[in-house]
Amino acid sequence: MSAHAKTISLTVNGTRVEASVPPRQHLGDFLRERELLTGTHLGCEHGVCGACTILIDGEPARSCITFAVACDGRSVTTVEGLDDDPVATELREAFSAEHGLQCGFCTPGMLVAARDVVLRRPDADNPAIRTAMSGNLCRCTGYVGIVNAIRRVIDARNTNAG
Repeated sequence: MSAHAKTISLTVNGTRVEASVPPRQHLGDFLRERELLTGTHLGCEHGVCGACTILIDGEPARSCITFAVACDGRSVTTVEGLDDDPVATELREAFSAEHGLQCGFCTPGMLVAARDVVLRRPDADNPAIRTAMSGNLCRCTGYVGIVNAIRRVIDARNTNAG
């Protein structure tokens, strides 16, 4: 490890982690290589495609443009950390039912971003869903199934709430 490495302490998917990291190591690389959480996919590595979307302190963020050292003392949740999350479970089922996934490369980032839409925008109509998800790119689906999946979860949650 470089003489300039910094020791960080963060919570990853509910587990406290301490590690020595190079100052310019991206969080996505740290999660994949050090923590072996390969659900975080690295696509463009410029923060454009959204495949690497994770949660930092509950907020969606691009792990490919976030330095690991910037997460010292913070909480990071990857798609693996959403295994038991009820909204993520509903979204996985809806993505499958609505054919919102094909190759699956963008799916982890889509699920993390879609969960945020469901939780923060329970009133979102289809154009609002499309706008909210516009930072996550998919080359396979054409987005109709993705929007329909998110719509399905929002509608079901609104029906069950009322």
